[in-house]
Amino acid sequence: MSHEPHLGKPESIPATPAAAEATNPTPERPAAPRERLPGLLAAAAGVTFVLVGVAGFVPGLTTDLGQLGLAGHTSDAELLGVFQVSALHNVLHFALGAVGLVAAARVRTSVAYLLLGGIAYLLLWVYGLVVGHDSAANVVPLNGADNWLHLGLGLVMVAAGAFSGQGVVFGNGPRPRQARSH
Repeated sequence: MSHEPHLGKPESIPATPAAAEATNPTPERPAAPRERLPGLLAAAAGVTFVLVGVAGFVPGLTTDLGQLGLAGHTSDAELLGVFQVSALHNVLHFALGAVGLVAAARVRTSVAYLLLGGIAYLLLWVYGLVVGHDSAANVVPLNGADNWLHLGLGLVMVAAGAFSGQGVVFGNGPRPRQARSH
């Protein structure tokens, strides 16, 4: 069974297998709070997106639910009476949440999920600004409230990934633990 690498500075990587055992998370020595942060953030985002995906199908949380379209700008349903949704939009939120929950199991996948999910939301924000509300290209669908929410989500997710992982994904993070030699 492999364990996530220790998230200390590169110079704090243990020199011997015995030292590695003392510093790497194991069932006997759980990960330090700093090591758990990316996974906790990915899990929180995942749970939130799953709940939003489900809420988009719940009467009372979604107005005009009878007008919920499969996809496209003609869907008149709005989550919380503000954010335009469609069945596709809800399923995408649910799927993104499920990916976040799976990614939360490992530090590197948590950081990658936060960074890539944030970048995707920033691209979706730009897309929403460029594509007209009544355009056939508005397939998700998106309205002004969605656009500004996507900007906020994108910035928060990128910041969370960048600051919680500090180099874990892009190079100067910790090295994997060396295999023991007998």
